[in-house]
Amino acid sequence: MELPVFPDLAGASVFITGGGSGIGAALTEGFLRQGARVAFVQRSDASAFVAAMAEATGNRPLFLPCDITDLAALRAAIASAAEAHGAVTVLVNNAADDQRHRTLEVDEAFWDRAMAINLKAYFFAAQAVIPGMQAAGGGAIVNVSSISYMMGQAGYPAYTTANSGINGLTRSLAREFGPDRIRVNALAPGWVLTEKQREMWVTPEGLEAHLARQCLKDTLAPDDMVGGCLFLASDAARMMTGQALVIDGGVVVTG
Repeated sequence: MELPVFPDLAGASVFITGGGSGIGAALTEGFLRQGARVAFVQRSDASAFVAAMAEATGNRPLFLPCDITDLAALRAAIASAAEAHGAVTVLVNNAADDQRHRTLEVDEAFWDRAMAINLKAYFFAAQAVIPGMQAAGGGAIVNVSSISYMMGQAGYPAYTTANSGINGLTRSLAREFGPDRIRVNALAPGWVLTEKQREMWVTPEGLEAHLARQCLKDTLAPDDMVGGCLFLASDAARMMTGQALVIDGGVVVTG
């Protein structure tokens, strides 16, 4: 898929959580192909991915091993990215865990971990990059959510709660830091068929039912999220903030 070029992203310091697999890997590659200086974090080793990206794009990302629920480690990774690439001016909060669960079986530890991964880390990553963005005269934060909370999906209530919270966080940060020219938007994918989704959650019946809800009858791939994220991060969206951009093949209706 041919991507548009956003010249202002060339040389930009970009930080992506969960940037070595699934949607995050596609976003990392997309920013690398724009000429951005990309740092990303994830728990599992991403050395092979880094080498593959360097060969494919001619632009090597900086991989910083990190569990984003460890806030000290997350702050340290952001500081390392800023030291290597300059102050982070594009943050993509992408890492998430949509583990299926039933309300009556959730205990406090599960709930707290779900919030730590899917919402708390978003807030504190933003908190860590905002001072640098203020000093730089502006920046862009893209919070990756999903359409799950808009659909009122059952099967993962902690995840949908966090997703709804991301929307509120996005709006509040956009209002607070708009005077600093820091834009904050959400990107809400539909059912993107990552390798993890195919291995763990996709069934022929479930996929058929979901495609029946889509206006467009093609399945969504990680690459389908890249153009929207690049747009939100770029000057092309310079007067867009506090919004949720849905890329779902036409399941939900906004506005």
